[in-house]
Amino acid sequence: MRRSLGFKLEKTARHLTAFSRYAIDRGDTHVRRETAIAWASAVSSTPRSHQRRLREIALFARFLHAEDRAHEVPHHHLNRSPATRPAPYIYTSEELARMLDAAGNLRRQKPSPLRRHIYVMLIGLIASTGLRISEALNLRLGDLLPDGVLHIRQTKFNKSRLVPMHASVIDALRAYLEVRRRFAGADDHVFLSVDAKPMAQRTVQNNFAVILRKAGVGQARSRRPRIHDLRHTFATRVLEQCAMRRDDIARDFVALSTYLGHATIRNTYWYLEATPDLMGDIAGAAEALIDGRRP
Repeated sequence: MRRSLGFKLEKTARHLTAFSRYAIDRGDTHVRRETAIAWASAVSSTPRSHQRRLREIALFARFLHAEDRAHEVPHHHLNRSPATRPAPYIYTSEELARMLDAAGNLRRQKPSPLRRHIYVMLIGLIASTGLRISEALNLRLGDLLPDGVLHIRQTKFNKSRLVPMHASVIDALRAYLEVRRRFAGADDHVFLSVDAKPMAQRTVQNNFAVILRKAGVGQARSRRPRIHDLRHTFATRVLEQCAMRRDDIARDFVALSTYLGHATIRNTYWYLEATPDLMGDIAGAAEALIDGRRP
């Protein structure tokens, strides 16, 4: 039922399957609170993951309880700490240039001569379009539409969208595809691993850490920048260029939210707090409003 509403629930499905096996091994025929708590405690490494697994079982048990009251709904709000989102790392233009230079100087890896080209294009594409890393890695040649448009298929919440690219990105992608054509096999993914198969996110994250180190970006921080922060950087820089008039802001927010593939516009609002420049613009507009002037 929840999947019919657009939820993918891939992790939830794995968790509920594992819980069901655990419960059956204990001889349970219905969901039991004690079993749910024991299983969540046994497989969770952090309090947050423990709460998440209990919440998944509780939602499942509540659905079953509606028709069979023998199913027990575990309490999953006990000692719940408020969810927090880590502050994004907003890359400067100079840092992005160093990262692209570092990616272009990665050590060659046999049998894949594409390694340097892949990471230059991948970083440049995410930084210029705000794609999620999963969306970029899932791109296929057939998703590259005429006139420089990407067809992003069935991503978060089973949503698809069209993403137009800047002319400079189109040229870079065309040059990358020409190199890819000479070395790639039959697989039609745009980005391929050393064995000519779709790239794993873990592989990309490991290589991204190497690129950051070579570029000297964020190395003094206890929490290192992530590749996902390229998406945050894109959204923040777009908002910095928006006009500060109320009607313009509303229009630009809707456009950006659609471009990024957000399920709701409130996910886009979060980017307002990302940079001092953006907050300064907002503060200036607020002061003008208080003074009776139209910002």
